[in-house]
Order: sequence, then C-alpha cells, then structure tokens
Amino acid sequence: MKFCIISNDLHTVRNFRGDLLNSIAAQGYAIHILAPNIELYPEDQAYFQKLGFALHSYPLQKMGTNPVADSKTMLAIYQQLKAIRPNKVLSYTIKPILYGTIAAYLAKVPERYILLSGLGFAFQNDQSAGRFKYVKRLFNQIFRFALSKASAVIFQNADDLALVRELKHLPVRIPTYIVNGSGVNTEKFAPQPLLLDEKGQPQPIFLMVARLLKDKGVYEYIAAAKQIKQRYPAAHFHLVGWIDENPAAIAQDDLEAWMASGLIQYWGKLSDVRQAICQANIFVLPSYREGIPRSVLEAMAMRRAIITTDAPGCKETVIEGQNGFKVPVRDADALAQAMQRLIEQPAQIEQMAASSLALVQQRYEVKQVNQQMLQAMQFVTDSSVH
Repeated sequence: MKFCIISNDLHTVRNFRGDLLNSIAAQGYAIHILAPNIELYPEDQAYFQKLGFALHSYPLQKMGTNPVADSKTMLAIYQQLKAIRPNKVLSYTIKPILYGTIAAYLAKVPERYILLSGLGFAFQNDQSAGRFKYVKRLFNQIFRFALSKASAVIFQNADDLALVRELKHLPVRIPTYIVNGSGVNTEKFAPQPLLLDEKGQPQPIFLMVARLLKDKGVYEYIAAAKQIKQRYPAAHFHLVGWIDENPAAIAQDDLEAWMASGLIQYWGKLSDVRQAICQANIFVLPSYREGIPRSVLEAMAMRRAIITTDAPGCKETVIEGQNGFKVPVRDADALAQAMQRLIEQPAQIEQMAASSLALVQQRYEVKQVNQQMLQAMQFVTDSSVH
C-alpha cells in the first residue's frame, strides 16, 4: 500500500505533516512525498530518507497563473503518480490542490483527499477589475473541478467550509470533515516560564511570527506597537518571518525602517521558533483569515497569552478573557488596547498563559488531530487517543 502527499514546500511537509506521515507509515503504508525544489532542503531530505520515505520533485511556479508552467506542473505530477500508483493521495496548499488532485484523478488514484488549511490570497482579495478578474474566474473554474474530483475535502474551521459552500465551489455529494488545525506536538513545544521583572511580574514583551504579508496583519502589529511604545517605553516587540514573492508581501523598505528606528527586534526566518517564543510573554497574530494558525498553537503550548483577531481560524484559538483577547480584523487601535490591558494588568498574563496550555492539551494536541485526519482519509484510527 502506498500513500502520497503533494505539497508546494518540502520543509512544511516535515514541519506540519511529519507526525501525520509517521502515523500513516505505522499502518504499513509506503510514504511518497511530492514537492518542488527538494534539493534546496538537504536537512529535510535527509530526515525523510532516514525514515525510508520516497521523495519526488516536480516543477512549480508558486505564484501567478502561467498556463504553460501550470500545465507542466500537472503533467509532471500525473506522470509521477502513474509511476508510483498510490492508493491514497493528500494534496494541500493551493496549486497542489488544483493540479495535484486533477492529476490524481487522471492517473486513476483510487482515493483523492484535499486539505484546505486556510483560504488565502485568491479568496481574501476583493479586486474585481482588470486582469485579476479573469485570473480569478479561471481559478474558480479549476478549483471547482478539482474539488469535484476529491474523495473528501478536509477543512480546519467551519467558516472556510461555509464560504466554499456559499461560493458553490464544492458539490454537496463530496464528503467534508473539519479537523482542529494541524495540531501541535506538546512534547516538542513544551511549557516554558514567563519572563519576569524585578517585581516578579510578567514583562510586556510581544511577539509576532508569520510570513510577512499584509493579510497576516503585520502593518496593524506595527501600528499598535508604535502606539504602545509612546505610552509604555519599556514594552518590547519582536517579529519573526520573511518576505516572499506573494503579491500581499510587505515592503522591504518598511521592514528596514522599523528595524532602524528600534521599534522591533527582527529575527528573520527561523527554522525553530521556540527560541523566539521563549523571549516573549504575549503572542500576537492580527491575521485577516487562517485555517487554524499553527504559530498560535505553538505559543499556546509553550504557555503564552494570545492576542489575535475574530477572523475565521484565529477566533477558534482564543476563549475571550481566558487565554487571551480577540480584536477586529484591520483594527490597530483595538489591538493596541488589548496590549495595553495586559501591560496594566500583568497578573492576567500568567493566568492566560496557563489557560492557553490547558486549551491546547484539550483540543489541539497533534496526536488527537492526526486521529481526526486519519478518520477523514478512511484509515484505521486509535480509539485510545482522545
């Protein structure tokens, strides 16, 4: 028996799906991973090869819609699936969902699963004029066709499922499942003590970890930080992430200006974010929309208070007033007010940190989430895992 996962990035397969693949391998499946540019990730290659997983590279232009390049992507995936002949395929991230699922259908893979781990730029952008209108129309047609060929579609929150239904992208005959995000390994992301001041109170140290995109709320984080620094100069703001080729990426000049002014401590892109989480007490993600944000779960597992938005995917991670606060999307003033509440009531940070850990253990532990994934993909599940 063979299981194939198709992604747009080998490192994220290891980071987000590694535990899931190990669970599937334990059921006797040979694991095949399809991802572009695998030669750029020697550490991840070595990790998977040591486990006996097979790696296959395919060409992918991550951003934009180029019919020639995208056709080459689908053809390459089709040819590899014909050679591998897997029993089950799981596609996630947008282009693998589009072209991987269609290729799997054409290659007659018996079971074809889609994981929609969040609705990104194509769903959030409200432009309707010019070239974008035609690109979005084409995207919608391909997306509908791909979803119609799935054995099941797996979502990470109910809002995403409702939106895809509302847009009539998903035929009612296709089974759907909702899982609690990607889960978090609570042994790897173990609880850590908060950073205390000379009075024994948690210090006002904030951290945001994300791709540096406008729709992650980076500009709102910076605007709120400016307000807070004027009122509370002792507050510190950390930022972890990187700028990529996404059309929603922030400007490099802006990032350099924030660093030069001393407003933020910028860590760049980290392969292991635990070191940054240890250096902060409050984790902030002002995102416009997510599946279930893994970065927030990691901070919760390490006992950090959370400030996020009431957006789909984000709102599921916070019980208001218990493990953190939720603020409206695109509202830097509300974000600053939430930060101020924790600065003025530092005892709340400790209480919320403890509640974050309890919530992760209850809902988001990776073993529990992987059982949900296995059930959705018709694997044998372990009834002892709750």
